[in-house]
Amino acid sequence: MLFARVTGNVVCTRKDDKLVGTKLLMVQPVGLDDKPRGNTLVGVDSVGAGIGELVLLVQGSSARQTSKTENTPVDCTVFAIVDTIEKDGKVVFKKSSDKME
Repeated sequence: MLFARVTGNVVCTRKDDKLVGTKLLMVQPVGLDDKPRGNTLVGVDSVGAGIGELVLLVQGSSARQTSKTENTPVDCTVFAIVDTIEKDGKVVFKKSSDKME
């Protein structure tokens, strides 16, 4: 699992039949410092995430384990929108302020 920021939408007018009706998002993996880590990815949105939100994503065969991606040709799925992150007893992220502290 990785933290990532949603940076955009990907629109495909033609795609595999198993992906029809899915929303594709551009996501940038980030660390707890909210700085980019690695390359931008395209993931299937299984939770209704929006641009700018901090999300959790999963890659590989695990990306095909959500109810929306089961048996589909995907390698990256956004499966959660982060509300709060607590580290060492201290809140380091809160969705209401939408920034790492």
